[in-house]
Amino acid sequence: MAKERLDKALGNYGLGSRSDVKKEIYQGCVTVNGQIVKDPGFKVSLEDVIIFNEEVLVRKEFYYFMMNKAPNCITATEDPKEKTVMDYLSMRHQNMNLFPVGRLDKETEGLLLFTTDGTLAHYYTSPKHFVEKEYYAEISDEVTDDDIKCFENGIVLDDGYKTLPARLAIPNPDHPKVVTVWLKEGKYRQIRRMFQSLGKEVLYLKRVKMGNLELDPNLSLGSYRELTEDEEIRLKQRS
Repeated sequence: MAKERLDKALGNYGLGSRSDVKKEIYQGCVTVNGQIVKDPGFKVSLEDVIIFNEEVLVRKEFYYFMMNKAPNCITATEDPKEKTVMDYLSMRHQNMNLFPVGRLDKETEGLLLFTTDGTLAHYYTSPKHFVEKEYYAEISDEVTDDDIKCFENGIVLDDGYKTLPARLAIPNPDHPKVVTVWLKEGKYRQIRRMFQSLGKEVLYLKRVKMGNLELDPNLSLGSYRELTEDEEIRLKQRS
C-alpha cells in the first residue's frame, strides 16, 4: 500500500472528519514512530507506528467485520425512513467507510459481512462467482423429498425466473419443518419466494455461512466484531 497523508489515515481509521483530525494533529496529539508530527500532510505507511491521543493505532489496508444481523432493519448504508444495519455500528466504525457485503431481508437474521475491501465485496456478490451461502430456516409446513428435488432442479418464482439449482436438507427427520438451505445466487427474498412457489411459508430465516466464513454462535443479535486472522484467511479462500 502506498503512503498516504496523516490526516487521511486517521480519518480512514474512524477518528473523525479530516478537519477534526487536523485540529488534533496541529495540537501535537499525534506521534509517528515516536516523534510528534504537526503536519496533516505528513506521509505515513502501514508500517509506521502512529499514536493518537495515547492510543496506538492498529492500521490495516482493509478491514473486515462480521455482524449477527438483527431483524427489523434493512441492509443499506442509509435510509430516510427505515433503521439500517449501519445504525448498529459505533460512530468510529461508521466513520471508517465500512459497507455491508450483499443484502439480507429486513426480517432475516444472521451473518452479514462489513468491509472496506471493494474487490472482495465484488467477489462475494457477483453472480458469476457462485459463492455459496448457508441458511437455517423454519417452515410453516413439513418439507418433503419432493421439495428437495424441486430445489435441486431450480424453482420458477412468481416473476417467471427459474432459480439455479440449490440444496435443501432436513437435518433431523423428526423435525421436518426445520431445514438447511444452500444457495449460490441471491435474488430478492429468494428463499422465501422459493418456498412460496411450493405453497409453504418461511417463518424464520437466518444466514449462518458465506463461503468459508461462519457466523460466530456467541455473537448476539445486533452485535458485531472484527474478524480474527484465521477468519480473514478463510474469507479470502476461493473455494
